[in-house]
Order: sequence, then C-alpha cells, then structure tokens
Amino acid sequence: MPLYSEGMNEPVGSRQANLSRLLRLAHLEGPVSRATLTGMTGLNRSTIADLVGDLVSLGLVEERAPDPSRRVGRPSPLVAAHPRVTAIAVNPEVDALTIAAVGLDGTVRRRERVEMTGLIGPERTAELIGERLDSWRAGDLADAALAGVGIAVPGLVRASDGLVRDAPHLRWTDTALRELVETATGLPTVVGNDATMGVLAEHLFGAARGIDDVVYLNGGASGIGGGLIVQGMPVSGARGYSGEFGQNRPGIASPADRRAGDGVLEDEVSRARLLAVLGHDNADEPALADMLRSSTSPEVRDEVARQRRILATALANAVNVLNPAVVVLGGFLAMLATDDLDGFTRAVVAQTMPANGEDLEIRPAALGQDRLLIGAAEAAFSDLLRDPAGFSPG
Repeated sequence: MPLYSEGMNEPVGSRQANLSRLLRLAHLEGPVSRATLTGMTGLNRSTIADLVGDLVSLGLVEERAPDPSRRVGRPSPLVAAHPRVTAIAVNPEVDALTIAAVGLDGTVRRRERVEMTGLIGPERTAELIGERLDSWRAGDLADAALAGVGIAVPGLVRASDGLVRDAPHLRWTDTALRELVETATGLPTVVGNDATMGVLAEHLFGAARGIDDVVYLNGGASGIGGGLIVQGMPVSGARGYSGEFGQNRPGIASPADRRAGDGVLEDEVSRARLLAVLGHDNADEPALADMLRSSTSPEVRDEVARQRRILATALANAVNVLNPAVVVLGGFLAMLATDDLDGFTRAVVAQTMPANGEDLEIRPAALGQDRLLIGAAEAAFSDLLRDPAGFSPG
C-alpha cells in the first residue's frame, strides 16, 4: 500500500520526484514561469503551486515578479533557483589551486586562484580549502546555504568512492581526498576527474547544450583529459577512468614536428611548451589567451601551428571511433583551435572517414575558465537536486 504525504493525494515518492523535477528545471533553465513548469511537467496548476511553495519554504527557489513584456492573459510568477544556495568548487593544478563559490542559479559568486611555486599535496589542498571557506563564510558567503564541495582533479578518480588513484602531474597516488576535505570543511564532498566534470558543465550549460553525442577535450597545466557524452548520457567507463585522450600516442606525419621522442599526445600538445616559447612560466587562461593572440613572434606562430597539426590528427582519430556531432575544446586547446577555427575543422575532417566527418562541428568551451568549476559545483549539487526535501545546508 503506497505511503502518502499528510494532506496530499500523491505518493511520497512521487512528491519527492516532482520536487526534484521542478528544482532541476529552475536550476537548468533559469527563471521559469509557473505556466511553463505546468507545460513542461504535465502537472496541473494547483500541484505546481503547491510544489513551488514547498521549494520556497525550503529556501531552494524564490518567486519573482512576472515578465512585464508578457501582455496576454494573467501573468505567471517566475520561479528561480535561490542564489544563496551555493556549492564550493575546487580545481587543484600543478601551478595553482582555484576555488570558487557557485550558486544554484549558475552565478559564480566568488573565485580565487592561489598560485603555487611547487606541487601542492592533498593535505595542504584540504587545509587551503578550509581556510578560504572560513574566510568567505565571514564575508561574502555569510548568507550562503552550502550544499557541499566538488573537486575537479586532473587524474584518475575512482567513481565508486572518489579515491584519487593517480594524478601523475600532482604526484598524488591512492589519495583519499574526499575524507581530507570533509574533515577540513565539515561539508559533504564529491571528487571527480576534471574533464569529466568539464564535459558535464558544457553539456548542461555551454557549447554542447542540447547535443547528444559529444567529445570534449580539456587542456590544462597537467595535460590533456577528455570526457564523453553518448546518446545524451555521460560515459565514464567501468571504474570512472575513461576519456584519457592525452595518454594516446598521436600519429605525427612529419618527423620535424616531433618534440618528445615516443611521447604521448599531452607531451607534444602542451600548455607548458606554449608558455616556454612565450617566455613565461605561469599564466591563467585569460592571460595565456591574450599573449597568444597578441604575439607576433615567428617562434610562437610556428609552435601554435605545430601543435594544431598534431591535435587535428588526434581529434580525427576520436571522431572516427566515436562519431560525435560536436567536439568541444577547453583551456589552451580552445586557443589553438580558434586561431583559425574553420581551417582547424577542415584539417580534422580531412583526416576522418568521410561519413564520420559530415556536419562535424568543433566548438570552444562556452563557459571559459569557469567550465571545470561549474562542473565540480554540479557534482556537489547532485544530492540536493535528487532530494530537495532532505537538504540540510552546511
């Protein structure tokens, strides 16, 4: 016999599912009217009003005045994810630790990049996250309802428990990062591969929104990682280790283009090599993009062209295997491609099977430097979105 909510005529499980459904729509679609929610869910107006009232009481959404441009019929209030509901997103890298506060409404409320002169260990990473969070709670995040922490790690992360099996550039092996951060912050923590979180963010909010078959490659200080969307679903592999495109061995047509002997893709197509030819040791993504765009050095242009040639071949292999509709490139890979996006796309398609290359699009990540942080926040919001009524803010 089904259980029913007190005073309601729907099963408890159905009510939880409907609360989750409405909160996800407000989160993913931005402010939406009650009328739109009625049309999207098939629920009647009174049920929508009741569910929205519950979400407002829980502090998860807020209702706003209707759009004044709507002149036909009775205006419907807009339902928006509450900006005070916040996740802490973290991306540890070899050159910096980036921490952000991301609202359920998609706004990045606060971001801080802590540059490193040497590799940071997992214990110090957890300490820094805790220190920054304490500072933010006393200031900008004093009003925040914290959902948890999401961490995008450049390495292999076991899907079952978030154990960092191997982050080679950080030199982390079998690291229980989740437990360290939960102890430092008192918040539930989710740890995942950075590119897996990046493709999720771009699929939900960015360049791959609405696209069911996507290959995503992320280029960062630690190398090249990847993520996959197949038939609308993220593909992580048996234990969460899929998408390591940077470890493939690229075909290099000209021996003169080879720099790393028998190296893998990320040894040849490399952010560090771009910085070196620019004469810099470190830079964040906007600064690197500005330097590449403004440089007139023949050495810089030659290195960009060399890396583009090798990357085009690597992507052609991925397109032949996976037949995506869209390839999304993040980080310095997007900078390489957008140097001449049409020409780069032609170079990829020229190396694919003709049918696989038909209508292929290559797009830069639309979320820019926030893509990994937004993906990490999405992971931190997952329990809240699954069970809004059970939310207990930190």
